[in-house]
Amino acid sequence: MGDELGYAGRILLALLLGGLIGVEREASGHPAGFRTHIMVALGAALFGIVSVDGFHRFVTERAETNVQVDVTRVASQVVVGIGFLGAGTIVRHRGSVRGLTTAASLWVTCAVGLAVGVAAYGPAVITTLAVLLSLVVLRFPGAWISDRIAARTRTVSIQVAAGSDPGQVAAALHEQPRVRVRSLSIRQSREGTATIEVDVRPLPGADLDAVLADLSERDDIDEIEVS
Repeated sequence: MGDELGYAGRILLALLLGGLIGVEREASGHPAGFRTHIMVALGAALFGIVSVDGFHRFVTERAETNVQVDVTRVASQVVVGIGFLGAGTIVRHRGSVRGLTTAASLWVTCAVGLAVGVAAYGPAVITTLAVLLSLVVLRFPGAWISDRIAARTRTVSIQVAAGSDPGQVAAALHEQPRVRVRSLSIRQSREGTATIEVDVRPLPGADLDAVLADLSERDDIDEIEVS
């Protein structure tokens, strides 16, 4: 009975730690969120329990027979298998790669669950706190570095007013000294309106929102969206 309660405690701790990481991903609107991270942590914890405590009978017989058991193989296969799940969250869209952080969080959550499963509670808790620190607290300096130094490429969708020339809008965007246009496409509709899809990269220190705000004051632009 004592062992069963110990196993239950490990499973619940894995649920808690995996859920804490998943909450941040869920709040950020990522596809692999709260429940996905809980499932990963629970599965890894159970695999860890099986890896450590599921082969005692074979281990005790090993000295008297030719049976050889590597109890670490279950855990190693968990590490390999989680890569397939993480790869499913990574997508390439318009020249950029998305989902890398979510894939990494799933990978770390698997490690946390596995650590709980083998009763390495301290490292599991410390790792969870470190992950939350990286995802939540370091998001703000990361955004500052990206805006001020890295200047990430952003996708902008511009709705051109009916009857207006989208070429003039595209030319006005090219003339902006604070941004660099990476790619641009124009899609016309039967109603006479046009949509401009453009990838722009603000120069270091430039405020893309301010640039687009100035551009949105033009009479030939109905709406601007940034993704």
